[in-house]
Amino acid sequence: MSDELPGIAVGPVTAWLERNVPGAVGPFTFALIAGGHSNLTYRVTGADGAAFVLRRPPLGQLLASAHDMGREHRIIAALSPTDVPVAPALGLCTDASVNGVPFYVMTFVDGVVVRDRATADSALTALDRAVAGRSLADTLAKIHAVEPAAVGLDDLGRHDGYIARQLKRWYGQWNAQKTRDLALVDRVHDALAAHTPPQAETAIVHGDYRLDNCILAGDATVAAVLDWEISTLGDPMADVGLLMVYWTGPDDVASAWEGQASTAAGFPNRAELLERYARTSGRDVAGVGFYVAFAYWKLACILEGVYARYLGGALGEHSADDLAPFARQVDTAATMAAEELARLGLA
Repeated sequence: MSDELPGIAVGPVTAWLERNVPGAVGPFTFALIAGGHSNLTYRVTGADGAAFVLRRPPLGQLLASAHDMGREHRIIAALSPTDVPVAPALGLCTDASVNGVPFYVMTFVDGVVVRDRATADSALTALDRAVAGRSLADTLAKIHAVEPAAVGLDDLGRHDGYIARQLKRWYGQWNAQKTRDLALVDRVHDALAAHTPPQAETAIVHGDYRLDNCILAGDATVAAVLDWEISTLGDPMADVGLLMVYWTGPDDVASAWEGQASTAAGFPNRAELLERYARTSGRDVAGVGFYVAFAYWKLACILEGVYARYLGGALGEHSADDLAPFARQVDTAATMAAEELARLGLA
């Protein structure tokens, strides 16, 4: 394959793979895996047909605190011996002379990633969808049940003040990348900061847990959780609130996140998903409303970053029509955050 493949210096990367990944035999073919708006993910196929996955930061200018390949590699390596399903880590390259940026390699996990309604309809039966919903909730409970110290992740982040740290981080990202002023984002930030509940416990927090960040096996259970790039230690309820925002079940009011995959018949609705998580984890979820509001606000910040990178051309050329949904979802997410806070009497 041509050395002109965006994001891959084929010659140096080939040499590194052959030296550092057991069983990797070149020459390799590299194919960008569809989906995702942040780190780039490639399927790497060796001369003998063996498949691997390579992850690297996005093209273009990077935020200093984002896209830490070493951190993501460390997390999946630590979780591999647990019952949290991850793609086993195979190697980390921190030498920027190889590919311009650090990258890591993990095992290719066969399965389906349900990113849209068409895939949900074609790849899963109604019974599969019910199984997938339950497994999604159960897998999140498994993540939150891991004792960080037991897997060497006790120093992954501070144990306390998670929401305060997240508000500072994402507000900083917002102000660094925003394409326009949006006063509602500022007002919601201030309200969240003023009404943050005490953190009752500390767990490994994925930070971007949703259906399309998981690979489903043939039996529709979660075979691997992907995209650990913003995982840290913190309040597990933040993951639960974010899952509620990312999820729109068959009879749910639409979320600001416009993904439609989970609207297919057979998937649980939000209340059922939340109840399953509560039952499996044994966790009290009565206070999830605050975390839903926080998740909507965080989603606005995340999507604004994606929108800004698209406008900057870091993810390829796109028309105004292609970009419009991102701007719309930023506005809607900020509005829904404010509405949730108002419902809770916290606005």
